[in-house]
Amino acid sequence: MVLARPKILSEADGDCVGIVRIHGRSPVLLICEHASNALPALFGDLGLPSEALSSHIAWDPGAFAVARNISKALDATLVYQRFSRLIYDCNRPPSSPGAMPETSEIYAIPGNKDLSPEERLARTDALYVPFHDAIRGLIRDRRARGQDSIIVTMHSFTPVYHGRERVVELGILHDEDSRLADLMLEAAAEAPLYRTERNEPYGPEDGVTHTLILHGLSNGLRNVMIEVRNDLIADDTGQGVMADYLTGLLQQSLEA
Repeated sequence: MVLARPKILSEADGDCVGIVRIHGRSPVLLICEHASNALPALFGDLGLPSEALSSHIAWDPGAFAVARNISKALDATLVYQRFSRLIYDCNRPPSSPGAMPETSEIYAIPGNKDLSPEERLARTDALYVPFHDAIRGLIRDRRARGQDSIIVTMHSFTPVYHGRERVVELGILHDEDSRLADLMLEAAAEAPLYRTERNEPYGPEDGVTHTLILHGLSNGLRNVMIEVRNDLIADDTGQGVMADYLTGLLQQSLEA
């Protein structure tokens, strides 16, 4: 049986994938899955109040700005998702409940409740598939012209989650391949500007390494996921300082 899939993105919404410096010369390939809190017009506000739509449940505040600054400093290609994680979280496979969550922290998400198989498939086809296909295409094209790819995903996290304060400021995350993470943690220990920890505040057991597995481990490419506490990157100054610091960690690690 062929499922009838509702159209998710209008012409006015535009493409779900954004790419910065498509011909960047750095081996680093930056990915920001939660760059935006924008919702396609079809979904309105998903039944959520404005404070929820501006909060961390809808996107990773500051992450795209930091990634964009790193992209400029390294001349690195940056791929980002233009729509909110509430419609589809591109760091989750289609089978995951977190891909189209019915609840996130303290918020129920009315627009995601009791989605039909057709609706789930339509979101997957419109947002997840083209996003990861774009990354696959970039890796393939870079390989064809002899350019290495090192996968670096950029995220931010809330300082308080379910009422619990998080003291970690910078997380360096990895799955089975810790080569790049190990080097970045060593570099961070030499210049401890932020409280930095391995696989915090999340780790592979939380299902957050999907993109690393899909594009890094599956291709034998070095990879790392960076998590920044979002109060540290709430303005241009914080974003610039963090981007400079992370650029330094990446450069030192690549040289090593």
